[in-house]
Amino acid sequence: MSVGAPVQASPLLPLLLEAGGIAAEYHGTRLVRHFGDPGAEYRAAVEGVAVFDRGHRTRLVVSGRAPGQMLSGVLTGVMPSPPHEAEPGVETGVARYQAVLTPKGKMISDCVVLLPGDEQTAGFLLDVPAAGREGLLAHFARFLPPRFAAVKDVSAALASISVAGPGGAVALAKLALGLSVDPARMEDVEEGLWWARHPARESLIVVRSRDVWPPAWTVYGPVESVAALWRALVREGAAPAGLGVWQTLGVEAGRPVFGTDMDEDTLPPEAGIVERAIDQTKGCYTGQEVIVRIRDRGHVNRHLRRLLLGDVPAPAPGTELHACDGEGKVVGKVTSSVQSPRFGGVAALAFVRRGVRRVRLGELEVEVPDDFPGPEAP
Repeated sequence: MSVGAPVQASPLLPLLLEAGGIAAEYHGTRLVRHFGDPGAEYRAAVEGVAVFDRGHRTRLVVSGRAPGQMLSGVLTGVMPSPPHEAEPGVETGVARYQAVLTPKGKMISDCVVLLPGDEQTAGFLLDVPAAGREGLLAHFARFLPPRFAAVKDVSAALASISVAGPGGAVALAKLALGLSVDPARMEDVEEGLWWARHPARESLIVVRSRDVWPPAWTVYGPVESVAALWRALVREGAAPAGLGVWQTLGVEAGRPVFGTDMDEDTLPPEAGIVERAIDQTKGCYTGQEVIVRIRDRGHVNRHLRRLLLGDVPAPAPGTELHACDGEGKVVGKVTSSVQSPRFGGVAALAFVRRGVRRVRLGELEVEVPDDFPGPEAP
């Protein structure tokens, strides 16, 4: 965030503070870190239902004469298609995870993109991490011709929450979708699949998420509608939860976050997001040449890995990892770490030099897995 820039805030923040939320600042945004008992919030997300505010993220709408064509040249992934009718009164579509790259293949940001209607009328909705907001807006200002694709920040008018837990599908089917969708159909589906009552651009949009390992969904909609949904979920027994527990669940799932585990020096293959973010069949996009060259003729020199450290203090971001060969060279660094109930100790995400199988952290030796875990890997 640039010096002197105003602090952003979730449009739901007053509601959350009134409910007992403890506020903190995160990448220039003010949000709720927890509601007084992170342990109970974690148990609710794993065993019941927990509801998380995601309003600290930026929500952009890109519309105009040819927004899809313009965005396709800067986004790395599959462009979302317009929704179709899943059943009477219900629309469905797929939100697509994307990256935006420099010509050298380095990340400007990642984002989730969905199309809630006709692209000229509804526009594309982009969900952008707090740390990627300024870089992405600057990039769009340079590369999206305003005659064909206008970018509008709708974060103050459009809110977002996530619901996690085994009871989440039933709660959202009832409270967000008016029992129009069978809860069983909302669980074992591809990431990004979404449902909304017609017309989607004016309704609550419920998107299947796998950013954490318990079943989870992210909901977008007008601030008043999302606030009413948050209240209804809590009345029905959902636990209000903060960013701290969401981060724990995300590290346990092995999902990197831009601004924490990825930044402007990261190549997508280093972070393990190629399968999710890159469309290997699409035409030109900025940075494509580098990605294809790595895929076909080269490799990256470091990889993001999830390390299980056991019963130790959680290392700070940037903590160096050393080789176990007696020379002690620096072969990696920690990007994030949490005390993990799932693994009974500290879980960390860290960049590690390619080919390194064990690393030393102080007196601790840790095995480096061969690949990066998916969200439901044990």
